[in-house]
Amino acid sequence: MSGAHRHAEHGLAHGHDHGHDHGHAHDHGGLSNERRVAIALWITGGFMIVEAAGGYLSGSLALIADAGHMLTDTGALALAWLAVRLARRPADDARSYGYHRAETLAAFLNGATMLVLSLWIVVEAVGRIANPSPVLGGPMLVVAMGGLAVNILSFLMLHGAHDSLNLRGAALHVLGDLLGSVAAIVAAIVILTTGFMPIDPLLSMLVAALILRSAWRVTHDAAHILMEGTPPGLEPETISADLMANVEGVADVHHVHAWSLTPGQRLVTLHARLAPGADAEITLLAIKARLVSHFRISHATVQIEPGECLDPHHHMPGQPRTC
Repeated sequence: MSGAHRHAEHGLAHGHDHGHDHGHAHDHGGLSNERRVAIALWITGGFMIVEAAGGYLSGSLALIADAGHMLTDTGALALAWLAVRLARRPADDARSYGYHRAETLAAFLNGATMLVLSLWIVVEAVGRIANPSPVLGGPMLVVAMGGLAVNILSFLMLHGAHDSLNLRGAALHVLGDLLGSVAAIVAAIVILTTGFMPIDPLLSMLVAALILRSAWRVTHDAAHILMEGTPPGLEPETISADLMANVEGVADVHHVHAWSLTPGQRLVTLHARLAPGADAEITLLAIKARLVSHFRISHATVQIEPGECLDPHHHMPGQPRTC
């Protein structure tokens, strides 16, 4: 084995250590996220029962329908909670990167569910505008105000985790209910003061339109990660140009692949060809330091090439044929 290859393997061991440390930090954040989701789950599930009972006793179909919406939220929060717990499981032979993608998958499912639910609300609202049904404004107002308080509390619990697509997806469900509660309060007041029944489906359509944009963003972002998409700012050409310009001893960088496990865990693999006389270990450590400081890459696998490319037949479309 050549000295350059021994240096490369030694440097890669350092890279694994760095990725391992990052994983521990993520686990601590995961415990906090788990508590957030659990509290929101109990709050939402508990009030769902209250709202369903209130709708049944008052004969309000609007409240029963909103209780069904909260049932969907409870299922979404349960899925998010399960994903957070699953993501804490250590890596094994079957999942060498661990189970972090479980949270991204949950985010995708929650976002997709909200897309379908929003479209259903629009269709249902159109039908109710055409055939208005009577709504009991008094009970609707009381329960909707209670629902608003519950949803604000749940949303605040989930909104703090900006780096988790999973919690963004769960928060999206709660936000939909929060906006629905606001719409129900306004609709109840209008119904009590004017008797104008179509206000309920009209406001429901407005809420659905507001949710659609956020639901699409969460679903799109989660799908991009699940499809091994390149994280923003980590385009192969950008990484190659930066390393060649800022790391002494690097003559060429190619075969760059960048992806992420979660929005906060970005990974890259690349080949680096050394300039004549460059020290492999020093250059490797400098490359990794640059990737950490400038690109916030949590795990990097770097193949050092003192001469010809060791993988000449592999070529990424759009990248120059350097070997």
